[in-house]
Amino acid sequence: MARKIKVHKIASIAGNLKLKKEVDVIDAIEAKAGSIIVVKALEEKSVYNQVEITTGRMVRISKDDILVVALGNRRALKGFVGNVPKQVKVGDTLDILNLGGVVGVCESALEELGKPIKVEVLGAVAVNGKQASTFMNAIPPKGELKGSAPLVVISGTSMSTGKTTVACEIIQHLSKKGYTIASAKLTGVSLLSDTLNMEDNGAQLSLSFLHAGLTSSIKSDDIAAVAKGILHELNKIKPDFIVLELGDGIMGEYGVQEILQDKQIMGFAKVHIVCAFDPVGAWGAVQQFKKLGLAIDVFSGLVAATSIGVELIKKQNGIEAINAKSNPDKMAAFVEHKLGLSP
Repeated sequence: MARKIKVHKIASIAGNLKLKKEVDVIDAIEAKAGSIIVVKALEEKSVYNQVEITTGRMVRISKDDILVVALGNRRALKGFVGNVPKQVKVGDTLDILNLGGVVGVCESALEELGKPIKVEVLGAVAVNGKQASTFMNAIPPKGELKGSAPLVVISGTSMSTGKTTVACEIIQHLSKKGYTIASAKLTGVSLLSDTLNMEDNGAQLSLSFLHAGLTSSIKSDDIAAVAKGILHELNKIKPDFIVLELGDGIMGEYGVQEILQDKQIMGFAKVHIVCAFDPVGAWGAVQQFKKLGLAIDVFSGLVAATSIGVELIKKQNGIEAINAKSNPDKMAAFVEHKLGLSP
């Protein structure tokens, strides 16, 4: 039987459900990614101590806060690594694995972040008597993508290489020229901030795998079908083009390569930008793309922060490099030219 619990914070991962601050809670919990649960914070930290709520704002987690979160997996090179346990019951202790509200059992952590905040499980959120899930009200997957606006695909050698910055600069500069632009983050772990940043910079509509119900794109049955569902939704606004960010790295476990290998999706890709930290990473990206039968149009990110990086990329790979942050006009012009568009 359901009981009422008043919560202090609803993580953005539960945004699809439009929950109020008082929720119905049941004891039976299905231990799988996407199950929405209520937890109590058992401690507080001085670093990595926030959660993104449904408005996209970051708020601090205090000891004894009651939170709505969701079970999920994370495999971050520069963060926490953790998974959904085989079973979850009231009274269990779990870890907050990311800022968007993914919880599970932490296996490994980046030393500078310390250990994740521990929480006590209070129960599962119930909607109409049934356990709630992030898949409720979510964008459905599509097995086929029959048509699409041209795609500008942005991938990287790892997380935090500057992909979102590149996406936002392109969107900002080309939306001001009159283009209708849609955008998406197709892989990664739950967080609204990247898609909200794209909208703030001029995207008419920005979606992510979170809107399709995934807490992260790890262990997704078919991330390509999820991506096609998102693209189908974005194309409803008839954009001139769509900017796609592939979160994490091209060799990570978030499904980036599965998307890159999908012939339907990549058949609409007209520009491919890769962000890298250094020339070695850029060289490795070129090798990976050759294995996939794909080409890189331009590099960006930290590798292009100074002229020496730009020169080395050109010399080693014969590919142009543009720092979108310091030369946004040049990057926007490059993309506009490759798309063959005119406002």
